[in-house]
Amino acid sequence: MKNLWRALCAAAMIGVSILPARAEEKTITMGTMSWEDLTPITGITKKVLEDAGYTVKVTEFSEWGIAYAALAKGDIQVLTSQTDYVAQDYWDKNKNRLEKISPVSHGLYQGVAVPKYVPIDSLEQLNENADKFSGKIIGIEPGSGLMRDTSNAVKDYGLKLQLVEGSTAAMTAALKSAYDRKEWIAVTIWEPSWMVQKYEVKYLKDPKGVFPPPQSYYWIGHKGFSAENPHAREVMASVYVPIADITAINGAVNEGKTMDQAVQDWIGAHADLIKRWENIRKN
Repeated sequence: MKNLWRALCAAAMIGVSILPARAEEKTITMGTMSWEDLTPITGITKKVLEDAGYTVKVTEFSEWGIAYAALAKGDIQVLTSQTDYVAQDYWDKNKNRLEKISPVSHGLYQGVAVPKYVPIDSLEQLNENADKFSGKIIGIEPGSGLMRDTSNAVKDYGLKLQLVEGSTAAMTAALKSAYDRKEWIAVTIWEPSWMVQKYEVKYLKDPKGVFPPPQSYYWIGHKGFSAENPHAREVMASVYVPIADITAINGAVNEGKTMDQAVQDWIGAHADLIKRWENIRKN
């Protein structure tokens, strides 16, 4: 009887050991910033995950600090971010509770630009033409990485021009007004941006290297996400959106489409690419 009991216990243990691993969760909580570079990446990845059978819930954040805090606490599972420069401080502060999942795009660049009809090519030439720029560089929202870097450029190059804080909308309006009149203007700008597509502008050379080199976008997750969600991680890793495509999507939105329409159009125009992801989407 004792031997029979031992045999039954052993069989039970073997049965437990060969049970399948806990089923992967089918709901993904995703964070995003309502910015024109991050919104298309989020929308495309959301659609691909949904096609793979996941329910995706997206939360928008207004600033990096709040977004990274939510990710580190596990309030959201994944977030797309540029960890190398733009959000490096937030990544460094929280990285022990986070993980990189996969790169999703590359080519973000930020700097000071002028219309191509303006006959200067370098930040070093701004001072000698300060009057033509009305003594100003038109900036965007204070506290952004671009404004921080431009402020450093003003100091490092000893620029006599004032960096004007404002908003992306105000900068865009100022650029359009000057461009239409063929006036001189210097603005803080970035790629991908529909403005770079619509207006012929050029970045001023930065021989001192104040502005970071082109940056990559990554999907990052709460620590343990990839181990707990291996298939979702594979699906997300299959997605890569070229920077020029992000620019084109935002150009379509600027022309009147909703972001959902522009993303759906991109997916429809890239059917062959989507098909190459099919093997990864399937369980």
